Amino acid sequence: MYKFFAFLNRMKYIKRWSLMRSVREENIMEHSQQVAVIAHALALINNKIYGKSVDISKVVMLAQYHEVSEVITGDLPTPIKYFNPEIKSAYKDLEKHASERLINMLPTELKDEYNQYILPETDSEEYKIVKCADRLSAYLKCVEEVKAGNSEFKKAKTSIGNELKNLKRQDVDYYLREFAPAFELALDELD
Repeated sequence: MYKFFAFLNRMKYIKRWSLMRSVREENIMEHSQQVAVIAHALALINNKIYGKSVDISKVVMLAQYHEVSEVITGDLPTPIKYFNPEIKSAYKDLEKHASERLINMLPTELKDEYNQYILPETDSEEYKIVKCADRLSAYLKCVEEVKAGNSEFKKAKTSIGNELKNLKRQDVDYYLREFAPAFELALDELD
């Protein structure tokens, strides 16, 4: 029963961006927390600015668990995950299997509650917001690295930035316009 939570604790040891030299290391737990914060902001933007009715709690929970399968699979860098359709499909199957394995570690009474966040419906607006938040997190990581002088992230910053703009989503455009520029500033410039 307690194996599930012991596995989740491993998130803080799994490094991200393993193909690129990072100025600041990031682990899955930190990444998931940042995605949850960004997803929460996107949900609020949708509801308060654009008059939608997104389930904010669901968005935050989906974001918190969006990488949970990586406690078993480890982090596979995006260029490898999406190199070709066969690898993408195989990796999706591996993620699903890892998620199912984690859910099966839970007591029967809790499985349904966790299942809705670990193996969510991918066509919901809440899930789409989390996917956008995940890409925004990747973009902000690139911004942070380039700002710190790490030129290895310049191409990824441009590529992900263009990808985000091409989504043509009001919430993402608002976030990029209103919040993302602050990530370019030094700490003493934020006041």
